[in-house]
Amino acid sequence: MPYTLALALAAIGLVALLVVAIRLNAALRRFSAASSVVGDRVGGDAGMIRARSAALRVALAQRRSDEAREGTPRVPSAERGRQEDHRG
Repeated sequence: MPYTLALALAAIGLVALLVVAIRLNAALRRFSAASSVVGDRVGGDAGMIRARSAALRVALAQRRSDEAREGTPRVPSAERGRQEDHRG
């Protein structure tokens, strides 16, 4: 009965494969849960960063003067022209 050893080894191999599959499934389930928690936190943080940057843009737009919105410079040297224009 030489095939008895082969059948026993095949049965042991199937049991080992089943044990590995069960452990792998449990590990993948834990990883999936952790991944979803991290994704939720990162998504929430990214949303907060977007909201803060939008609020900052609004605050800066409100602080800008009317002259800056119209494009008129506030520096007195703008009326003199470029430096290269005054060469002799």
